[in-house]
Amino acid sequence: MRLVLVVALTVATLLAPPASRLFASGANGSSAAVAGALRAADDEAVPAVGRAWPVGVRPQVLRGWEPPATVYGPGHRGVDLAAPPGTPVRAVADGRVSFAGRVAGKGVVSVELDGTGDPPLRTTYEPVRASVPQGTEVTAGEVIGTVETGGSHCTAPCVHWGLLRGGTYLDPLSLLPPWLLHRGPSRLLPVLGVPLP
Repeated sequence: MRLVLVVALTVATLLAPPASRLFASGANGSSAAVAGALRAADDEAVPAVGRAWPVGVRPQVLRGWEPPATVYGPGHRGVDLAAPPGTPVRAVADGRVSFAGRVAGKGVVSVELDGTGDPPLRTTYEPVRASVPQGTEVTAGEVIGTVETGGSHCTAPCVHWGLLRGGTYLDPLSLLPPWLLHRGPSRLLPVLGVPLP
């Protein structure tokens, strides 16, 4: 019976959509946004190179990724993570700071990720007061700045986290491996064939 349960759980895990798709529509998403997210996720392979959340351990996703139907159409080109001003912002993966400065009055930090193809994947974080200059090599989990007061489009304090390849926006949650996206308590499965102590 235990073997059947382990096999069933393994098959269900393999057949489930990637965790990043679970957040694709966000709180305000529509079925069209979900369909667009699934199309874009299938079109663009994003390696799960992330090793850390940008803020906190498992921050609340206030608004998910909602890809626009057209280049200039409405949507949400990233995810908003709950983070009060002063919260340290970390690089999600190894890379090089490609921009650290202000854009339209907001502090922005952008990191090109190592080993992610040509053009490389690039993460963006805003509103962030940079603590690293352009050109700095960073490692996953390294602090690159702090969340600024104001300048956010969120209704609650947050950091907007984006992901691009060239000029194409992608779902930043797809960078994170399933073990970082796990939202529930850990569960231990029985080990078969090992006698009880």
